[in-house]
Amino acid sequence: MKGCVQVYTGDGKGKTTAAIGLSIRAAGAGLKVYIAQFIKMGDYSEIKALKRFSDLITVGQFGLGRFIKGKPSEEDIDAARTGIEKVKSLMASRDYDIIILEEANVAAKCGLISVKDLLDMISSKPANVELVITGRGADPEVVEKADLVTEMKEIKHYFRKGVKAREGIEK
Repeated sequence: MKGCVQVYTGDGKGKTTAAIGLSIRAAGAGLKVYIAQFIKMGDYSEIKALKRFSDLITVGQFGLGRFIKGKPSEEDIDAARTGIEKVKSLMASRDYDIIILEEANVAAKCGLISVKDLLDMISSKPANVELVITGRGADPEVVEKADLVTEMKEIKHYFRKGVKAREGIEK
C-alpha cells in the first residue's frame, strides 16, 4: 500500500475524532498504528478505549497536558522534541503502517515544534507509511505538501451556549 499524507485542520470539532476513527478502521484491517499526542497528557476517554486495541494501536503522549498561551516553557518544548525524535525513530523502523501526529499543527503554531519538523517528516516518510497530522491552524506549506486536507469548519457549537466538555463526547 502506498502511504499518503493526510491533514485534518480547521476550527471545527472532529479532527482528533476522525484520526482515531481512522486508527480503529486500520486496526480492523490488521494495520499497526502509532498516535503521538503533542499537547494532551492523561487518561482521556479515547486513551481508555484505544487500550482495547493495544496489540495494533499504540499511543505516546508528548505534551504536559496544559494549554499553551504565549511562549511555551522549556519543559513543554522538551516534551514535544522527545515526541518528534520518537516519531522519526518509528518512521525509520517501519514498524507502523500509520503514524498520527495529533495536535501537531497546534504544536507548531505555538512553538513546541517547528513547521520544518513537520515538513521533514513528510519528506522522509517511507513510501508505505500513512502520515496523519491533526490540529487547528495547519501551516500553508504543510497543506501544500499533503495529499489530502480536510478542514473542519465550525458552523454552530453548543459550547457557545455554555455546554462544558462532556465525558465520552469531548473528553
